[in-house]
Amino acid sequence: MNIVLLSPHFPAHQARYAAALQQHGLRVVGLADEPPHHLSADVQESLDDYFFVPDMHDADALIRACGAITARYGKIDRIESLNEYWLETEARLRTDFNVPGINMSGIQDIKEKSAMKARFQSQEIPCARGRVVQSLTEAKDFVKAVGYPVVLKPNVGVGASHTYRIDNDQMLARIWHENADHENILEEYIAGKICSYDGLTDRDGNIVWQGSMIYSNGVMEVVNEDLHVYYYTLRQIPPALEAMGRRLVAAYAVRERFFHFEFFQQPDGNYVALEVNMRPAGGPSLDMYNFSHNFDLYTEWGNIVARNTFSSPQAEALFHCAYVGRKHNKAYALSHGEVLGHFGGAILHVAEHPPLFRRAMGDYFYLIRTTEEADLLHMAEEIHRAP
Repeated sequence: MNIVLLSPHFPAHQARYAAALQQHGLRVVGLADEPPHHLSADVQESLDDYFFVPDMHDADALIRACGAITARYGKIDRIESLNEYWLETEARLRTDFNVPGINMSGIQDIKEKSAMKARFQSQEIPCARGRVVQSLTEAKDFVKAVGYPVVLKPNVGVGASHTYRIDNDQMLARIWHENADHENILEEYIAGKICSYDGLTDRDGNIVWQGSMIYSNGVMEVVNEDLHVYYYTLRQIPPALEAMGRRLVAAYAVRERFFHFEFFQQPDGNYVALEVNMRPAGGPSLDMYNFSHNFDLYTEWGNIVARNTFSSPQAEALFHCAYVGRKHNKAYALSHGEVLGHFGGAILHVAEHPPLFRRAMGDYFYLIRTTEEADLLHMAEEIHRAP
């Protein structure tokens, strides 16, 4: 089986997906814009071959590269990136080379927030009222219907880029004119904590693993208000959240891939759908789930691609695992050394982020693990506590 992996070098954990495929005897061919001599030893060892293109946004160059891969190794069986940014690129190449998976006929439903909203409504899953707006007049008409606050965001976008909470007419006019160069959607503001329903499906659409996380702050607030963030895995998924998530997996016919669905958990305990993502949860989230369960989801994804099997026992998570990010521009009551001294027994990993992720995730982070949720939350709050 020939697998083309887009951007196998970035983020750094991408090499672990490649290694998981390789250990099952699959041929893994990397395709990216990183010069070959810049690839780390880990990346080079995880690939059977590598094709360089100067620009990953050059569709013709990617087609030529995939043509060269086909000429050298035969038909391409899978094209993957496991990365939100490259989902449309994957779909275009799958369409051009007749490769199984999400193609251009299905990409709109998982990229456009308005299309997601239509899917939620068709499944009778609660979601924020929203509308694609083409003018400031249309935006004002929407506000009249739902009232302030509202949220403006790109109809197609990654993360919280160009996403704003708007509280009055003056903000609406200013932010609209600053972002009028792309298609936007306005949504009513929903109060509540963001949580996720995550999982992996096999080729037949069966959910072979599932998990859930809760976030202290939304990415929009973290980016726009320069906040810090922690989030953590749950040991048990709330039944109402699982039921909604499973309905969406069936509605989207998710096959042989990770998914990351986001919801608002409202103060009354009800859930409102936010968005769907057809890729693993971001950052070190997959590692957090591995630490929670004491298994290896990279290897299990390789099992699914190679043999359509999931070999780890499907038991309740043994631990909660939290990501706690910190920023260099903020003062904290506990120094880094004091954090390690106070909580070292629970800290599994400490690392810095590359610059691209720092606005949303912090400059550096701790991964901590406990059996009790209260202990985990205490540690996270102490790590974030101001002087």
